[in-house]
Amino acid sequence: MKKLLFSGAAIAALLTAGQAMAWSLKEAAEPYKGTTIKAIFLDRPGYRAAIQLLPQFEQETGIKVEYEILPYENSREREVLDFTAGGEIDVVLTDVVWIGEYADSGWLVPLKTFTENPALADPALNLKGFFPILLESFGTWNKELYGLPFDNYSGLLFYNKCMLKDAGFDKPPATWDELLNTYGPKLTQNGKYAYALQSRRGETQSADSFMRVLWPFGGSLLNADFKSNLTSEASQKGLKFRQELMKFMPPGIVDYDHAEAVNALAQGQVAMITEWSSFYSTLVDPATSKLGDCLGVATEPKGEAGLKPALGGFSLGVASQASEAEQKASWLFIQWVTSEAMAKPYVEAGGVSGRTAVYDDPALKAKYAFVEPTVASWQGGVPSFRPRFPEWPAISEIVAEFGTKIMLGEETTESGAQKIGERMEAVLQKAGYYDGKKEKLQ
Repeated sequence: MKKLLFSGAAIAALLTAGQAMAWSLKEAAEPYKGTTIKAIFLDRPGYRAAIQLLPQFEQETGIKVEYEILPYENSREREVLDFTAGGEIDVVLTDVVWIGEYADSGWLVPLKTFTENPALADPALNLKGFFPILLESFGTWNKELYGLPFDNYSGLLFYNKCMLKDAGFDKPPATWDELLNTYGPKLTQNGKYAYALQSRRGETQSADSFMRVLWPFGGSLLNADFKSNLTSEASQKGLKFRQELMKFMPPGIVDYDHAEAVNALAQGQVAMITEWSSFYSTLVDPATSKLGDCLGVATEPKGEAGLKPALGGFSLGVASQASEAEQKASWLFIQWVTSEAMAKPYVEAGGVSGRTAVYDDPALKAKYAFVEPTVASWQGGVPSFRPRFPEWPAISEIVAEFGTKIMLGEETTESGAQKIGERMEAVLQKAGYYDGKKEKLQ
């Protein structure tokens, strides 16, 4: 009889393989069967996709997921009030710009609590399978992981191929300069407009409008010393560009939120918008869009600093206020809904997955036009497109106020930038960034 000899590495590999085969979601969830967990969802395609898939998780685990659907504008306030009152939320929806506040406030459980527990961590979890920019921006604060990427967006250029063709263009603009100087004049006529930039006062103004024109031109909100960079030549160039571009946008653009911008493209009123990748499913749905085969999707235009698209979206984390059973049940749900195994079903239901592997599928690339430009954008994006520190909500209100006034002509780009800078630096001074009490993290 021959003796089989195995190296230590081989034995370890066999043991690991055995553990992977042994772990199952059903068995991991058995101690928490009958547990109800509560989450905040938004009225957006990515959440509707998750809701479609929920019965599969609940049937397999016996864990009930209850969700409250809120407008984005009310979601942070709802969560913060719940956390400070010791409320009922178990699954925490964290916008990319809330991660610093939520983590520093102790409202989120570090995920190593679960990932280092073999009874709860799926061996197929594969954290390296997320796009690095997403895991860093949405889930990580001060080198600690607090959430897994979910409903993640890149800014994309959505355009009406038929309107462009009628104007003599066989492709979308590659640069912001082209959009302004070449495409803008030809596409703005007969009551139709070349472009719509959602700019309603609030996070839409500060993130989707104001910040969108800083990075491509080499500008930024802050410099390395955490002082305002808005009066720099590059930042001013971006803000002045936005003012020039307004002549090719519909009247009242300062009141456009996402719904208005998306609908303007969907109904043929404008030729192009820069919007989140998550709105692809809305624009291809015949019930909400007239575009049909006329819909085109590309990366946002490049600026002098290259491709610097908007970055937005969320992570799902576990609330520290939840009971131990609720925390573990919440983790199992988060791990499942963001898993590589559920990535394709999630995309097919209308979501945008943060997993790299799903976008290697040739059939998926062929079916969903947003895939390739989204992947390209995530590979070259800016992790700190907006600062993620706890002070962002206060600064966002300042940017929104004066960003709107600039667009309306109530402030020049120079005076508006100066006022934003003064007020922003006062917030950061009070927070302790300038006297060394607080580390300059963003």
